[in-house]
Amino acid sequence: MLRDTVRALAEAKIAPYAAAVDEEARFPREAQDALVANDLHAVHVPEEYGGAGADALATVIVIEEVARVCASSSLIPAVNKLGSLPVILSGSEELKKKYMTPLAKGQGGFSYCLSEPEAGSDAAGMKTRAVRDGDFWVLNGVKRWITNAGESEFYTVMAVTDPTKRSKGISAFVVEKSDEGVSFGAPEKKLGIKGSPTREVYFDNVRIPADRMIGEEGTGFATAMKTLDHTRITIAAQALGIAQGALDYAKGYVQERKQFGKPIGDFQGVQFMLADMAMKIEAARQLTYAAAAKSERVAAGGGEGDLTFQGAAAKCFASDVAMEVTTDAVQLLGGYGYTRDYPVERMMRDAKITQIYEGTNQVQRIVMARNLP
Repeated sequence: MLRDTVRALAEAKIAPYAAAVDEEARFPREAQDALVANDLHAVHVPEEYGGAGADALATVIVIEEVARVCASSSLIPAVNKLGSLPVILSGSEELKKKYMTPLAKGQGGFSYCLSEPEAGSDAAGMKTRAVRDGDFWVLNGVKRWITNAGESEFYTVMAVTDPTKRSKGISAFVVEKSDEGVSFGAPEKKLGIKGSPTREVYFDNVRIPADRMIGEEGTGFATAMKTLDHTRITIAAQALGIAQGALDYAKGYVQERKQFGKPIGDFQGVQFMLADMAMKIEAARQLTYAAAAKSERVAAGGGEGDLTFQGAAAKCFASDVAMEVTTDAVQLLGGYGYTRDYPVERMMRDAKITQIYEGTNQVQRIVMARNLP
């Protein structure tokens, strides 16, 4: 029922704008409004803060179905979870109430500030500093590759509070867009997901109350990594949706396009391509849903188990499948697939980022190797 609801909404309110959002590289305002109106913009927020209280699997299905028509729009629910999960996992009850309540109401999105110009895969090498000053912390630094920066009202920011301790000297904070000293760089000009702004975030003597620290001092990096264990699965869901959208479009096209007197879908070479695409998507779906179920059990206190492996495996496999499937979809449409008149070239461009962000697939393989079940 959830899938049917989200699919109907996505096809009616999001799909019609997907091409224009990509072409104009503009934030998908129509998708944002539709998702907020239907309480689908941050379904993971617990009920006690006014949220839908959706579990990890339900959240995955929402993201998957939105990504099926528009990858940029799927980053609204995905990044709201990424940005706010550190508060849910490690924040004080006061902090949760303060920020989860407006998020649930659609009064401000949540972004996640971990990466920096010199700290990408090596996130522990970050330079952004937070210095204690009485009842306040003062932040200085820059974060790069921040999804929905400038659109979101709230930012989970990782900063160094003790430079002598490397990862154990990193703490997490909530920074508000309106805080004095917060500013944003120009939007990056990207290959895909053009409707989701990616910008640098600058902190110039940003003074925030001490109670905006998430968890204890020095626990920020651990919280950041724990967050990624859960949210990599949302990137798997996004990749899954993009792949499914490409397969659905290609499947319809090959039944209509005729060559040599019959639909090209009647040719065995084309049938084999479609079979492989569908098989790999289904394998990715099962891996992603199993990881989501594991994520939910861990969130409910069921122990870490092998969530780190499962999350990395789902993200890595699903994104590799998305890249392969969208490339094949372009091939099945031939010359038309290479034009912007058809959606598969957009899906192919959008799929590429899923192999890169929230940890490159090379890093995912390192993570998996260190956490073999």
